[in-house]
Amino acid sequence: MGIVAPILPAFDEASARPLADELVTDPGIDRILASVRGHLGVEIAFVSRYVEDDQRELTHVSSDLDLPMGPGFREHREESYCWHILNGRLPELIQDPADHPLTQKLAITDFLPVGCHINTPLRLADGTVWGSFCALGRTPDRSLNARDLNILKSFAGLVGERIEASLEEDIMLRQARRRVEAMLDGHAVTIFQQPIHDLANGRPVGVECLARFPDLTKRGPQAWFDDAERTGLGNQLEMTAVRCALETVGTVPDGIYAAINASPATIISGELRKVLEQSGARDLVIEVTEHQQVADFGALAREIAALKPFARIAIDDVGTGYSGLRHLIELQPDVLKMDMILTRECDTDPARRAIAAAMVQFSRDIGAKLVAEGIETEGERAVMQDLGVDHGQGYLFARPLPVVAAQQHLLGVALGE
Repeated sequence: MGIVAPILPAFDEASARPLADELVTDPGIDRILASVRGHLGVEIAFVSRYVEDDQRELTHVSSDLDLPMGPGFREHREESYCWHILNGRLPELIQDPADHPLTQKLAITDFLPVGCHINTPLRLADGTVWGSFCALGRTPDRSLNARDLNILKSFAGLVGERIEASLEEDIMLRQARRRVEAMLDGHAVTIFQQPIHDLANGRPVGVECLARFPDLTKRGPQAWFDDAERTGLGNQLEMTAVRCALETVGTVPDGIYAAINASPATIISGELRKVLEQSGARDLVIEVTEHQQVADFGALAREIAALKPFARIAIDDVGTGYSGLRHLIELQPDVLKMDMILTRECDTDPARRAIAAAMVQFSRDIGAKLVAEGIETEGERAVMQDLGVDHGQGYLFARPLPVVAAQQHLLGVALGE
């Protein structure tokens, strides 16, 4: 029976890219290689992959020796035992290279030297040969047998699973990056506005500008921003949303503010300040979203101070996010937005009411307006009003609305319609 040619990856630009850091530094693969060395009593174990230009590349190497090659080392695949084993020219188990004429023609035999060699291809789930899993000693070993080869194959299967998972993650990241990149010109981004009302008289005082993306029923806005963050495009997507939001603030009636969200990282970048300097928009509030810890609080405080000539500052998710006392005091916010987890069922939960009451007093002490997010029932609204919360936002008043519908809502409520 003839040898079936192995199926290798398509070596296009994508497949030739460097391996993901998580795979290169995977401690699990290092432990597996060390275990193989210990079991077989050999000095070297490694993982390699086949790459472009008919080469193979070492990706992980385990050895106590000072070797002339390590991870990243490349050579023509025809110069390796692995390639000839894959193609059936050499057996997977070699007790002594002297037993096989072909090994005498390979420079690596004398270079290391190779005394014994045991190897199996690494195949992905679709049958593609990704590379090889190999262990070798510098002296011949006639005790190596089929059982050792089977054990090596079992370890190789564990490595293959880790490689497959990393490749799948890399594919998903590239797909996510392409999705996000398609949004960055703003043409596919739609801004909705959710009204914010005065709890004392019911009149609108502001709107929060919220970015919406295609396939809203399948992937919510947070999924898009999560994709952007994972692919290094977080600031770019946020700034796209900011620019789109600024294009809509002209529809907001006089005396009603427009709130625009920005993360600490985007604020620290300085891009937001530059855009606001050029926009000329008035009656803006920048909501500082805090879904991640602030890496450089000093830089954030400086940029916040630089933003204040152009917008008031709100701190979002107060009570549940990373906004500790330092944020609330040193950033000197004009608005505090109480997270909806404290609003929901506050009419039946004494603990939520107690925290909300404390936040009312705190907001008064620092001279900030307090907004309760997520108000959905008349009972929740009544409790928040009785506690002295200034403003409310939630489905009880209005869902996020297209810009024209939001304008009609604000004008209608203002006129008492």
